[in-house]
Amino acid sequence: MNFKETQGLRKDADFRKVYRHGKSVANRLLVMYTLPNKSDNNRVGISVSKKVGKANIRNKARRRIKESYRLNIDGNIKVGYDIVFIARVAIKDVEYADIEKAMKHLVKKSNLY
Repeated sequence: MNFKETQGLRKDADFRKVYRHGKSVANRLLVMYTLPNKSDNNRVGISVSKKVGKANIRNKARRRIKESYRLNIDGNIKVGYDIVFIARVAIKDVEYADIEKAMKHLVKKSNLY
């Protein structure tokens, strides 16, 4: 299953449920919340605050997070989770490889491999 086929988290209530009941791990660039969802696939949501920058910078960060998940994480982790990635302000000043490394670190830290 590729990222396009993965159903995403869209509704505010879904995000709030993951924030309230999920487990979080964090590093300098990202915060990751995970919550089991009793389904056969993972649902992923990405949140980038206005603190990160203007729309073009936020969209660039969102695209990089999505691509890093698609290439490195999707299909290689346990299924049945709602996952939310939250970008921290430091993400606007780093390269794609740093985001990739940070995401791999969080997935390993949360025991999803």
